[in-house]
Amino acid sequence: MRKRSRLKLLTYIAVAGLTTLLVISAFNSTLLWPSLPTRIPIPKKLHDVISPSTYRFILNQPELCEKKSPFLVLMIPVTLKGREARTAIRKTWGQHGLIPGVNILHLFVVGQPTQSDPILQEHLERESEEYGDIIQMDFVDSYHNLTIKTMMIMNWIATYCQGALYTMKIDADVFLNVPYLVDYLHGQGESSRKEYITGSVISDAVPHRDSFNKWYIPEDLYQDTWYPPYVSGAAYVFSTDLARKISWASRFVRPIPLEDVYVGLCLHVLGVKPVYATRFLGLRNLFEVRQLHYERCTFSKRIVVNGFNPQSLLHIWHDFQKSQFTC
Repeated sequence: MRKRSRLKLLTYIAVAGLTTLLVISAFNSTLLWPSLPTRIPIPKKLHDVISPSTYRFILNQPELCEKKSPFLVLMIPVTLKGREARTAIRKTWGQHGLIPGVNILHLFVVGQPTQSDPILQEHLERESEEYGDIIQMDFVDSYHNLTIKTMMIMNWIATYCQGALYTMKIDADVFLNVPYLVDYLHGQGESSRKEYITGSVISDAVPHRDSFNKWYIPEDLYQDTWYPPYVSGAAYVFSTDLARKISWASRFVRPIPLEDVYVGLCLHVLGVKPVYATRFLGLRNLFEVRQLHYERCTFSKRIVVNGFNPQSLLHIWHDFQKSQFTC
């Protein structure tokens, strides 16, 4: 009898504990991921602001994926004046054939300067002819137009490179550990091939209402008191099917000048939750959006680290190649 009573007590405790966990999980999900918004299309004149169909290509590389399906496409937003950054990337993590047998493409995404600069444009066109890795549209290239540039990236992938498995949006001042990223994506398996997006997830952000703040968003532009979870715009990776779906979802999301938050709003419409890229029970953030002092073995255990100018990137790259033998 005593054993039977103890068994009943243990069973009760286990069931009660499981019920408590489920309640907590449901409560947290409600807080962090409220019910999906009603899909009401925004006015056409608003959507036209961010729609790539509003703008025209000045430079394009539509044939890059015609005869091959890349494992990964790196889409790198830069400005017309960013030749030094483009050169550094081509010599470091953007170089061709970095991982034998893994097809990785890179493309630099450019708009137009506020004031026309024919000489700078001529240099960009020559660079494009030499390397074949620049796409350019005729919207004004500015911080507040990064959302337009991001939707340009989504549209290009959905139109010209649907056969790629993954796309990465990555800023030019970011260090990228390509072998670690490829291994990480291989490790995610089939579950990461559809409606998957990963990076440094921000799940507790609220709009800044101070007009002097860099990320100021007035209430008439965005009324809610929270942002849905989104991935930091410094670098994130997504399954290529999301490019078309995010482009579609943009029809229901009012444009805001914070491109990473905007992508999060589109994901919210789709019901897609971004995945935090971590290791060791979440203790190590693989997308390090803070600046870290370079240390070979520390960087070997990260996918990205933020905050490198072209000279710094070139300086550490040679040393970093030793990490596969020493770390």
